[in-house]
Amino acid sequence: MASNGSEPLIGLTSYLEPAKFLVWETEAALLHRVYVDGIVAAGGVPVLLPPVSDAYDRLVSAVDGLVLVGGADVDPARYGQEQHATTYTRPNRDEFEFGLLRSALDARKPVLGVCRGLQVLSVALGGTLTQHLPDTVDSTDHQPAPAVFGTTTVNLAEGSRAAAILGAETKVPCYHHQAIDRLGEGLIPVGWAADGTIEAAELPGEGFVLGVQWHPEQNPDDIRLFEALVAAAKEHG
Repeated sequence: MASNGSEPLIGLTSYLEPAKFLVWETEAALLHRVYVDGIVAAGGVPVLLPPVSDAYDRLVSAVDGLVLVGGADVDPARYGQEQHATTYTRPNRDEFEFGLLRSALDARKPVLGVCRGLQVLSVALGGTLTQHLPDTVDSTDHQPAPAVFGTTTVNLAEGSRAAAILGAETKVPCYHHQAIDRLGEGLIPVGWAADGTIEAAELPGEGFVLGVQWHPEQNPDDIRLFEALVAAAKEHG
């Protein structure tokens, strides 16, 4: 284990975005607090990883587990498509998170992908995305309005890691206009919304690599996914 204490260090990717606080209006490395609160509640120590370095192996070696957090869309050039009118990207995050993920997979560190994080996981393994889900499912249920979370009921595959953590069915907060089209190599789909959208995928085997299309950090009363990641990080160490 990278940390010396009993609480594993959990790295969380973060944003570079314009922000305003106190008297300052500047670009900031930041992350929604609910992510770090979730890790703390689950028994881990959160470490923010801003997308400003290419020392991927060193960063991964310093933590015991990794959360790829939500955010902007993955550049569609990474999966061979032209950019849809509704797609918005952050190339610096793509470069950083794809490199960080590859190092984490090589080191067999536990990985949890949240919303964009599932998409990063899949595209990094050769998958493709549906760039604007309402074009496919004729509904805005997955992203009802700007800054408004929807609610999705997800059915989980029997025998999957996700089902072992959450049960056969779970109701979750969601906010995404993109979704998995073709899953990346090795990933298996293990969760679905009623409209068929893939809501969870994982790499089979002993290691913990799980991505979910929803936002578990938005429900502080259900930290089971964070607890599972922290437990896997302890076990890995």
